[in-house]
Amino acid sequence: MIRLDRLITRTGDNGMTALADGRRVAKHSPIIAAIGAVDEANSLLGVVRTCALPDDLAAALPSVQNDLFDLGADLAVPPGGPHEEHVRRITDAQILRLEELVAASVARVPPLTSFVLPGGSPGAAWLHVARTVVRRAERELTQAIEADPGRDWNHNLLRYLNRLSDLCFAWARRANDDGRGDVAWRPGASVG
Repeated sequence: MIRLDRLITRTGDNGMTALADGRRVAKHSPIIAAIGAVDEANSLLGVVRTCALPDDLAAALPSVQNDLFDLGADLAVPPGGPHEEHVRRITDAQILRLEELVAASVARVPPLTSFVLPGGSPGAAWLHVARTVVRRAERELTQAIEADPGRDWNHNLLRYLNRLSDLCFAWARRANDDGRGDVAWRPGASVG
């Protein structure tokens, strides 16, 4: 069980922070950048929850946010170290659930005949922002993996983020009146 009784610790005042195993790393290290991008994506999904959304999206969002906390813990607690028993690693089942959510959303919108611009409804616009942050989290994670090749990385981390960015796109279309409110890209439209 986690207990947080102090917010100000002063332990990060020198630009270092701790992973759950106690190891101190620079706040700009690849692993912290990846954890930060995952946290940012989760925060954006919290903003999405304040928007008008189809009921099925609103119902599914809390479990996705919980997954992202699991993913952050998976990153912060190296396998086999202290606190291992408290970490829920990202699993194939969580990835399959995202794939099912994508498939259900795609089935409710017309096929794309153009790329779409981020926008439309507020919920769709925020989902597009979340999608781009999830893509950044993927990039940050690949850098963290490259920087620590000796770590036993959970291969599901990248898979989950990849599916989540797809889901954010599919949900953005759903939040745009099931695709009817999508903003189509018109190549060269700004040229006289």
